[in-house]
Amino acid sequence: MARIAGVNLPNKRIEVALTYVYGIGRPRSRSILNKLNIGLDTRANDLTEDQEVLIRKEIERFPTEGDLRQKVSLDLKRLHEIGSYRGYRHRRKLPVRGQRTKTNARTRRGKGIAIANKKTV
Repeated sequence: MARIAGVNLPNKRIEVALTYVYGIGRPRSRSILNKLNIGLDTRANDLTEDQEVLIRKEIERFPTEGDLRQKVSLDLKRLHEIGSYRGYRHRRKLPVRGQRTKTNARTRRGKGIAIANKKTV
């Protein structure tokens, strides 16, 4: 099992397996593999040691895993502290980017919020 950036990659196509690393999506995964001339259909367990080392070195160029999580949390904390509207929306767990909330905010708000005038049987 290949281990890259502290994550055990599943035995899937390497293009998909790299997305298990926080901060790497399909486009970045594809660009890394194309740059290193590694086939997108190669299985994660079929990588040679040299290929794994090349992938590790290439991924080190980007913020991933703990560093990226820390950066995101510090960015949110900064928004909270300066009292911005976005920080307020994050703090209240509401949609941040101007979506409507009268209806359709269930993903962000969850189902636990009571709905007015709903009869219970």
